[in-house]
Amino acid sequence: MYDCIVIGTGAAGVSAALTLKARGKNFVLLGSKNLSSKIEAAEEINNYPGLPAISGKGLKAALLNHLQSCGIAVTPAQVTGVYAMGESFSVLTDGQSYEGKTVILATGVESVKPVAGELEFLGRGVSYCATCDGLLYKGKKIVAVSTSPAFEEEVEYLSSLASSVVFVPLYKGAKLSAQNIQTVRDMPRAIEGDMRVRRVVFAKQTVECDGVFLLKEAIAPSALVPGLKTEGGHVSVSRDCSTNLKGLFAAGDCTGRPYQYAKAVGEGNVAAHSVCEFLSLSDKDKK
Repeated sequence: MYDCIVIGTGAAGVSAALTLKARGKNFVLLGSKNLSSKIEAAEEINNYPGLPAISGKGLKAALLNHLQSCGIAVTPAQVTGVYAMGESFSVLTDGQSYEGKTVILATGVESVKPVAGELEFLGRGVSYCATCDGLLYKGKKIVAVSTSPAFEEEVEYLSSLASSVVFVPLYKGAKLSAQNIQTVRDMPRAIEGDMRVRRVVFAKQTVECDGVFLLKEAIAPSALVPGLKTEGGHVSVSRDCSTNLKGLFAAGDCTGRPYQYAKAVGEGNVAAHSVCEFLSLSDKDKK
């Protein structure tokens, strides 16, 4: 079992990992080996102290170099659920599960607002992970909404299972050639059904289906962590970055504005120190 599971490889997650390493904690850093697409896409960053006018690519390279110099590896994973298990947490990914005494959420914010009905039907026809839930829809009709070309492989995997897939790319240049994939360039407005998902309402049409896969880089914290207190789509945290769930901390953009790298790095550091204090107090209670 890990002392801490850090979820997210943006500025906040990297900062938390560096501090945990310095404090000698046993942790795993889950996310993308490419770190954050948001950082890389930045043309020029002018408000990061000590690094004036650095490019997003330059900042990403600096963060990667720092991780490597400290011997910190990124474990590639898409986290699909975080569950409080009493004295520990179970973190589910698209490949396996991890157990940790504490968790730091550094997941950033969604680039796409939740679709009406998304949270209501989560687990009842709405899924975020093709690998996790694809087999449940063998021979059925699926709608797959993708926010990035990185998820096209998952859509192709779904097409190998489902009778038909309505593929909805929210970006330009998407081309998938499987015979049972129909590409629809429309904006999803609502997910509807009864006990389970029955249809997706788009701006120009309605598609009947058995399930909806929402493939995106960031999942709403309230959907990711059952019981987590949020406000305005952001995780509610105290000054020490603690949440309403004992042992779970949050840092970076997911805790609210301002969406700035300096703020994210600071909160990542605070969250990691809070984890260390929490672990120390927990060890004392057990003695």
